[in-house]
Amino acid sequence: MRTMIARNCETALRLLTRANGFGPLVVRVVFGYFWLETGWAKLHNLDGAIARFVDWGLPMPTFTAPFSASAELIGGAFLMLGLLTRFTTVAMTINMIVAIAFVAIKNVGSLDDFVELDEVVDILIFVWLFIAGPGRISLDTLIARWFGIATPVTQMSDEIVRR
Repeated sequence: MRTMIARNCETALRLLTRANGFGPLVVRVVFGYFWLETGWAKLHNLDGAIARFVDWGLPMPTFTAPFSASAELIGGAFLMLGLLTRFTTVAMTINMIVAIAFVAIKNVGSLDDFVELDEVVDILIFVWLFIAGPGRISLDTLIARWFGIATPVTQMSDEIVRR
């Protein structure tokens, strides 16, 4: 009985390992789409975005609003494609830190308030993508393979395929 349970667990874990590329893919596509859409909306109502940046007290709002919106649009597209993923997550994290420092922190009165900020959750997702990478289903991985660069993701994928 114990051997059968161990075998079933091993089989389930092997199947999950083979499917591990879908986790980062789903997060990147959905999260990236959110940012692409947010940036697109800001760029198509730039006057409104600039007005919000003025209200929030952000410096140089006529520069920072379109810059932030463009970063969100391009960053979202790059995340969806898995292109320059780690670089993109750094840029997007900086964008969120600025949002916290100039806007969201005004509504924070406790640690609970802080950890419940959307921007904090966004940063956690960016940190996870930075550490975990884009996954094997990404342009980053495809480009790495094309250049013959072995990444942990490609090495693991090759190991799984051999099994």
